[in-house]
Amino acid sequence: METLAERVKRAVHEEVAIIPYHPEWPQMFEREKQHLLNCLPAKLIGRIEHFGSTAIPNLAAKPIIDILVEVADLKETKRQIVPILEAQGYDYFWRPSFGDDIPPFYAWFIKRDAQGKRTHHIHMVESHFEHWDRLFFRDYLIAHPQVAAEYQALKLRLARDYPNDRIAYTNKKTTFIVRMTQIAKTYYENA
Repeated sequence: METLAERVKRAVHEEVAIIPYHPEWPQMFEREKQHLLNCLPAKLIGRIEHFGSTAIPNLAAKPIIDILVEVADLKETKRQIVPILEAQGYDYFWRPSFGDDIPPFYAWFIKRDAQGKRTHHIHMVESHFEHWDRLFFRDYLIAHPQVAAEYQALKLRLARDYPNDRIAYTNKKTTFIVRMTQIAKTYYENA
């Protein structure tokens, strides 16, 4: 049995592979959304959103569907949802929102295909978490293809520079994401 430290080490050193946009990604999101709605306690689940690069048409991305799930209570999520998804083979992590160990923490799941490749990342957070701001980023990149192209160029360069270091890859994108998210929030709040 793999320890938590071994699972984390394996997860952060998996290959960072960026591929061209695939038109099946929205359907993969919809199938997983329906699966979650069908197998999880309805009283705990609110919004379910497709976010991240696979949610942006024509943007190259890691072929992993990012899903943001609103949960009513993270303690109950740990008690009720984690056992259901772990029994189905999802990897579960109680993950910090920022840095190595900075709260707030949230429930994060990795779904894999039969070959063990990641297919979905499921982020479960309460309604007040900053994660919801990522929808501003998503919508802004959809509405501004030139910004999406700039982001794609950054991601391709970082994937080349950090092919087996998901932490460095993610950290190096952060400045761009934070800056564009703030621009997007201002844009949509003033629209």
